[in-house]
Amino acid sequence: MAVTVPGYSPSFKRPPETLRLRRKRARSHRATASPTPEPAPRRAALAAGLPLRPFPAAAGTGRATPVRRNPFARLDNRLPAAAEAPGEPGPVLDSNQENDLPQEEKFLETTIIELSKTSPASFSETDTPSSESAELPVDWSIKTRLLFTSSQPFAWADHLKAHEEAQGLVQHCRATAVTLPQSIQDTRLSTELRCAFQQSLIYWLHPAFPWLPLFPRIGADRKMAGKTSPWSNDESLQHILMSDWSVSFTSLYNLLKTKLCPYFYVCTYQFTVLFRAAGFAGSDVITALISPTTRGLREAMKNEGIEFSLPLIKENAHKKKASGTSLGHGEEQAISDEDEEESFSWLQEMGVQDKIKKPDMHSVKLRKEKHEVHMDHRPESVVLVKGTNTFTLLNFLISCKSLVATSGPQAGLPPTLLSPVAFRGATMQMLKARSVNVKTQALSGYKDQFSLEITGPVMPHSLHSVTMLLRSSQGGSFSAGLYTHEPTAVFNICPPVEKALDKETVHKELASCGLHPKTLDQLSQVPFLGKSSLQHMEMSDYVCNWRSSTLK
Repeated sequence: MAVTVPGYSPSFKRPPETLRLRRKRARSHRATASPTPEPAPRRAALAAGLPLRPFPAAAGTGRATPVRRNPFARLDNRLPAAAEAPGEPGPVLDSNQENDLPQEEKFLETTIIELSKTSPASFSETDTPSSESAELPVDWSIKTRLLFTSSQPFAWADHLKAHEEAQGLVQHCRATAVTLPQSIQDTRLSTELRCAFQQSLIYWLHPAFPWLPLFPRIGADRKMAGKTSPWSNDESLQHILMSDWSVSFTSLYNLLKTKLCPYFYVCTYQFTVLFRAAGFAGSDVITALISPTTRGLREAMKNEGIEFSLPLIKENAHKKKASGTSLGHGEEQAISDEDEEESFSWLQEMGVQDKIKKPDMHSVKLRKEKHEVHMDHRPESVVLVKGTNTFTLLNFLISCKSLVATSGPQAGLPPTLLSPVAFRGATMQMLKARSVNVKTQALSGYKDQFSLEITGPVMPHSLHSVTMLLRSSQGGSFSAGLYTHEPTAVFNICPPVEKALDKETVHKELASCGLHPKTLDQLSQVPFLGKSSLQHMEMSDYVCNWRSSTLK
């Protein structure tokens, strides 16, 4: 049975992080010869068996004085075990120091300490912490927003001069590799830094309509609603757009095949495709990843003779089968189908296939269809196409009628092509960058916090280039929040690698792909993030810590 304690509200919630304090006139307490009796609420709490801390001693005396109970404190006011241990200093002030401060300052400092203890930066169940490293792991997902914070200003990133902007454009078009020193003393006067920053923000897009947001395309109907789209009801105009798009798509694939383009994305209203040149992600052939997919799309690809695999289904099935853990519904169904086919062939070799009752073909077909539909639109539905099958996939996508929406705001609009290098029919675009200076609360008052926000389709090469620049401009100390376009997070899966590639050979063959040598070195590594993508990074003294988030 609960005991009612006078003067205490059990329904009181934890206060917000920002508290409004009301200053009160300090009251002096005179020492008396006899000890002061405890107040009624405290006596009732002690009678109920609640653990309470003793009153702090008054300044200059060893006698206890009544102090108003903090309404923001929890019932269990005991210090943590680390703070209670003798001989170990803690953040809480001792009684003499506490009484030397005014009451409002004591309350503010105690509240900040409690808030820092009760609300730590906690990881969710899908977050994966990392160890220290000098570089970020390769991340093939597309980021929609980067938010960098640092104790040093980002003023150098604003208001580029005309010749700096022009020099950055020329450096990008000529694929000039700029190497900055480890630390830049005066960033405002560094023209080389500002030109390199301009160079890292450039990407190429097709089609391009200034009034339409062409990335992301999945779930973009609300953003495109009400926008002018003259092609939505004009079939001749739709045919012209698709014909022009097919030329651009073919041009990109030819650049990829000749290793003059490292990778590119095809963003439709239903799925996204990542094409990578041979030598990237540890593969010696061209690869294409499609996510998310549906049973209808996979069946259409089979009918066109495109050979593909479902790497996540096979990988998870083999891992869980080897460890003896329970499998998911889709994975268990895939394994059972393979086992049934093997068992029937074994019975046929033994000559007893007629004596065993087999399930009828109709039930087997229904069960397989249920399994295939179950993993639709999920990360497990990612499809991997390799080698010459990618060229067949190119022709399939060009002639696929379901590639373009037939109704809604995206009706008749071709898919978006994103590339780090120029291609036929492409338009040069710039990521949007802006710096903001804010004041943040600290224990000693307020301190300056500087931030740099970059928005747009941030591809892997741009993420690596910007982090390399900030390593030099911010003295090797900054943090970043990375916002991922979720359908592309699964592109970080590790494809089956038959043999390790020679690093020098890869760099020599891809030297003309338009990437910085350090960026090329990173993207040629085998990805290991799986279904997860980078969510947060923090660099301190040129040592990087990162955290990834996994899709469910």
